[in-house]
Amino acid sequence: MQESVKEKFNQFRKKVDEGLDKYVEVIYPESIYESMKYSLLAGGKRLRPVMACEIATALGASVEEIIPTACAIEMLHCQSLIHDDLPCMDNDDYRRGKLTNHKVFGESTAVLAGDALLSFAPKLIIDKTPSSVSSDKLLNVLREFFIAAGVDGIISGQIVDIDSEHKKISKETLSFIYEYKTAKLFKLAVRAGAIIAGATEKQIEDLTKFAEYYGHAFQIYDDILDVTSTLEELGKTPGKDANVEKSTYVSMYGLDEAKKQALFLCNKACDILKSNDIKSDILYGVVSEISEGIGRCS
Repeated sequence: MQESVKEKFNQFRKKVDEGLDKYVEVIYPESIYESMKYSLLAGGKRLRPVMACEIATALGASVEEIIPTACAIEMLHCQSLIHDDLPCMDNDDYRRGKLTNHKVFGESTAVLAGDALLSFAPKLIIDKTPSSVSSDKLLNVLREFFIAAGVDGIISGQIVDIDSEHKKISKETLSFIYEYKTAKLFKLAVRAGAIIAGATEKQIEDLTKFAEYYGHAFQIYDDILDVTSTLEELGKTPGKDANVEKSTYVSMYGLDEAKKQALFLCNKACDILKSNDIKSDILYGVVSEISEGIGRCS
């Protein structure tokens, strides 16, 4: 990613970090708010909220109009990570290079912190979005949020992922997991940003297709990193997929083919941007991050 693009990305990221810190105030009962903030402020690239900010502002909205929704999207993502790390699910001790939420606050508090973020996020959209954004747009954004958050989104991806452990699954099932567990949140980000900005149906459709290709490439790249990276590089425990005999693109097709498929999807994502004249250095930049990262994987 070029330095100028990184600078713009980091400006949006800083706005999101400031919003997350400001919106979640530690009050009584302190333990639940501290648990929420621990995971919210534990780092991370903020890809999804930054993409929402980029789309919204590129299409004419202000940063102030999109920030509450962008922060809500990050809260949903963070909730999914807290729950995904629990012993009853992926059972991981590290996330973003730090101890996972349940390792610091205990399992019961971690479960409730995830629940709290899930309910806090849509309230944030309603309460903090400026009045310059119409109620119709807010309703559409909320609908997108609940689709991504629920059984039509990441929950179905998570349950199929869990049910697929220690099994050989079809390529269709693997694609379902990637679509629902990963791509749905990227779709939420770009669609919410476009809705806030008053985009056309065609623009929303094109951006949704971009997010689908990018989301699948992102998950394949994550699978690649699981077998090629260290704990320090990955920020979470590597080799977890193999330990639970989880089917991934790497285990199903091999490392070389996984790299080829991820690069193919990156090219398809860029083709969507080019063919529809979507001018976004950040969207091109996040795709190039995957392409360049694959080139560095041994």
